[in-house]
Amino acid sequence: MLTLFDPHHSLAAYLIFIASYVVFAIGRFPGTHIDRPAAAVIGAAMMFAFGVLGPEQGLHSIDYATIVLLFAMMVVVAGLHLAGFFEWVTDLFIAHVGPRWLLPVVIFTSGILSAFLVNDIVCLLLAPLVIEVSRQLSRRATPYLLALATASNIGSTATITGNPQNILIGSVSRISYVNFVAHLGPVAVAGLFLDWAILYFLYFRSEPAAIAAPTEPIFTRPESHLVFPGLVTLAVLAGFLAGVSPALVAAVGAAALLMHPRYPSKFVYEEVDWSLLVFFAGLFLIVGGARESGIARQLLSTAEHLNLHNRWIFTGVVVLLSNLVSNVPAVMLLKDLLPNFADPLHFWLLLAMTSTLAGNLTITGSVANIIVIEKAREESPISFWEYLKAGIPVTAASIVVGVIWLSYF
Repeated sequence: MLTLFDPHHSLAAYLIFIASYVVFAIGRFPGTHIDRPAAAVIGAAMMFAFGVLGPEQGLHSIDYATIVLLFAMMVVVAGLHLAGFFEWVTDLFIAHVGPRWLLPVVIFTSGILSAFLVNDIVCLLLAPLVIEVSRQLSRRATPYLLALATASNIGSTATITGNPQNILIGSVSRISYVNFVAHLGPVAVAGLFLDWAILYFLYFRSEPAAIAAPTEPIFTRPESHLVFPGLVTLAVLAGFLAGVSPALVAAVGAAALLMHPRYPSKFVYEEVDWSLLVFFAGLFLIVGGARESGIARQLLSTAEHLNLHNRWIFTGVVVLLSNLVSNVPAVMLLKDLLPNFADPLHFWLLLAMTSTLAGNLTITGSVANIIVIEKAREESPISFWEYLKAGIPVTAASIVVGVIWLSYF
């Protein structure tokens, strides 16, 4: 068993921890096919191989409620996707809203859906639809794709189930779903309006005189197919708001969906992002090894010297880490520090908000951004600098508003 005075195990833990986070920062180990999920698995295995973690410590390092909630929400969203829900929503808005209002339609649709469903999955499903609608309207897809990526991050700030890092924070901090929404919901709403204003200023100050109308519907299935997954989703959301354990409610909803004959498990599982689940499990074990080896204590000592108890300094560090190693590893790194703060509730909410909104700064700031950019590569490629032109003002404005809201209102 590792102790804080075992120099060989501590050195191994440091090397594994640093090597893993280097890959998280650059996205792939140079000259290999090792990406972030693979690095998490390798790092976790090395923690066991070098004796940093034992079987019992490994079991206690994983927050199973987070894994269950993330998986169950993926299953629920898979049911909505297989039923054609996202295509139906797209057609509904386009049919009842003028084409000139496509920008706010994309922003508020993706933002609202991302608030209650995992934003990475929302981006995965909506990106092709946004491209298709842009084509039908004879519009350049880039501003709408930027709207999708930024708004999905902003909207997901509102709830525990909005994104992977919020799922983790909700599970570890034990903040209730309603309390989380009450504090961060207004930040998300304000952020969506700021996103609309900034993207409009950048891309739509001079509107074309005539805009083509959409020619053919995207949703072609019977609307009755939407009833069962829609009811399951509403029941899950009602359970969240009623204060029932989010992991339990989501798991029951996922089980109900899998029992329906229209949703065979084979097709549902194809919609699940298994690499993200593996990434989470590996991260838990790497951070568990860091805790067992004393790295976490040294991080706490460093935090005291950096004065992370100052909300603005803390915000700056979270923004930097979220864009250096991505937001989920950043939250994993900081989560053991917050219980020692004077006002842990405030800093849990600040961590959730900042790590999420910081994802809008660069393409690599969040998985949602990468998904949108990859989906758009063939049809409407977005360069790093074009993204940054929108990412900097959207991130800065939304984070400043969010910090002020949490601090004074």
